[in-house]
Amino acid sequence: MKNIALIALAALITGCGGQQTKQVNPPAKPTEDTTVVKKPDTTETAVLKDTLISDSLPENLYINIEVKDYGTMKVKFYTKDAPENVTNVANLAIKEFYNGLTFHRIVPNFVVQGGDPKGDGTGGPGYTVKAEIKRKHEKGSIAMARIGGPANPEKRSSGSQFYLCLQPLPQLDGEYTVIGKLVQGMDVLEKLGKVETGQRDMPVEPVIMESVTVTTE
Repeated sequence: MKNIALIALAALITGCGGQQTKQVNPPAKPTEDTTVVKKPDTTETAVLKDTLISDSLPENLYINIEVKDYGTMKVKFYTKDAPENVTNVANLAIKEFYNGLTFHRIVPNFVVQGGDPKGDGTGGPGYTVKAEIKRKHEKGSIAMARIGGPANPEKRSSGSQFYLCLQPLPQLDGEYTVIGKLVQGMDVLEKLGKVETGQRDMPVEPVIMESVTVTTE
């Protein structure tokens, strides 16, 4: 019974095409300009505009998720423990990939999941990212969804779908890549966890990520 329960829980946080077996590598890292030293383009609120590179991430890096009608959640990335996954999500946010997408699955006392351009849990940017499984699932942790089962023995992360933990979820430790943790907006996350849902745990009213930005403070 314990194994059946674990499989059921894991099934809730699959992503990037539940039946898809073909894996596509992430885009190659951009080549650095060796002749011009270019500082990150920022605004007064330190919003990053330039593409990040996984082996030279800022020590302090945050993603800010402004949820329409609910407020803003601020997550500090685990840049040392999950550099490839952090870089991927951060660069998608810098390119405004997440703006306007929804949290398509909300399971009370479990997870709030989003980042799917199709809005139904089967979409993504067309590639996966290698697993970097080091951190535990604590309340407020943010982790990457993925395809489960034999189709993904390496436990590679979805290219864009992520979930936030509404409580500690030790049953998921060692199975998914955790990329950061909330430092502000726990009240927003808790409100999202109480949203009315229908079939497939999808909110009855769309929960929209109005703006997703990356900052260094």
